[in-house]
Amino acid sequence: MNDILASLLPLIVLFAIFYFIMIRPQIKQQKAHKEMLKNLKKGDRIVINGGLICEVVKVEDNFFTIKINDDTQARLAKEFVAYKYEEPIQKD
Repeated sequence: MNDILASLLPLIVLFAIFYFIMIRPQIKQQKAHKEMLKNLKKGDRIVINGGLICEVVKVEDNFFTIKINDDTQARLAKEFVAYKYEEPIQKD
């Protein structure tokens, strides 16, 4: 019995290290992204995965209607939002 436990202990330790270094931070990041998507509202500026900065015009269940420029609006699936854009503070 001790031989089995001794042989499994390195695998258990390796899995624990793997969990705390890779899996847990990724789960936290996914939760934070999901929460950010839930809190987006009309007028917020976002960066989409393609790198464009857009303004949210309408929030739907699975999509956002976004304004790319003054003349162009499009629908964007929520999973393509990278992050909420915050204007950088200008230091003079």
